[in-house]
Amino acid sequence: MAEDLLVLENVDKRFGGLRAVGGVSFRVPRGSIFGLIGPNGAGKTTVFNLVTGVYRADGGAIRLSDTQLVGKTPAQIAACGVARTFQNIRLFASMTVVDNVLVAGELKRKATLTQEIARTKHFWSDEKDLDARARTLLDAMGLLDVADVPATSLPYGSQRRLEIARALMLQPKLLLLDEPAAGLNYGEAESLKEQIRGLRDTYDLTIILVEHNMQVVMGVCERIHVLDHGVTIAEGTPTEVKQHPKVIAAYLGDEREGEEAEA
Repeated sequence: MAEDLLVLENVDKRFGGLRAVGGVSFRVPRGSIFGLIGPNGAGKTTVFNLVTGVYRADGGAIRLSDTQLVGKTPAQIAACGVARTFQNIRLFASMTVVDNVLVAGELKRKATLTQEIARTKHFWSDEKDLDARARTLLDAMGLLDVADVPATSLPYGSQRRLEIARALMLQPKLLLLDEPAAGLNYGEAESLKEQIRGLRDTYDLTIILVEHNMQVVMGVCERIHVLDHGVTIAEGTPTEVKQHPKVIAAYLGDEREGEEAEA
C-alpha cells in the first residue's frame, strides 16, 4: 500500500457562527490522483485554503508526510512542497506568459542577494536555468509558442493551463487543482485528463482535484472524497461514489435549491 502524503484528521473551520468544515478526515496516498467533490457551498475550496495556510484550522490536524501544516504560513507550506491553482484565475496581467511562471521560481533561486545585485555569473546562470525550466513547463502544457505574449491575451482554457505551469515551477510534491476544467469544452476536458495523468507521472506528483466536471473527475481520479455542507458524506472509487445514495441526494438537492456560493 502506498504511503500517505497528505493526512487530514478531524479538521474544523468556523466563520463566526457558520461551521464551514466539520470534522473532515481523509488520507491521500503518495502518487495518487484524488478527487474532492460536492455541491456548491460544500466546503471544498475552504479545505484547500486550510491545507495551504490561507485559513488556519480551528481544530484537527493537517500533515504533509511528517510535517504538521496547521500554524504555518502559506509561504512556509509552499516551501514544504505544496502548490495550488485557484478557482478564479489569478495571473499578473502586465506580465508575459513566461514571466508569470518565473514569478513562482523565486523560491528555487540559488543565487544570493549579493550575487543578484552584482549581476555575477552565478546570477546569470541561475536566470538561465530558471528560464529553461519555465519554458519546459510551458511546453508540457502546450503553451511554449505563446511564452512571450501578454498572459491575459490567452484564451480562458490556456490561462487555466498557465496557472498549472506556474504552480509546477515550485517543484511541488502535492499539487492542488481548483476547478481546472471550468469553462472547458468536451474536447478540452478530455485533453486535460491526459495532461493531469502525464503531470503526475512525469513530475512524480500527488494531485488533489476539486472539480464540478464529472467527465474529468470520474475519468482521472482514483479515489474521491465527497463533502456536503462541510461534512463528509462518502468516499471511495469513482464507481462507488457515483452510486452512493447520499451523493445522489446531495447533487439532486443542489439542483433543486439553486447554486450557493462556495464556502
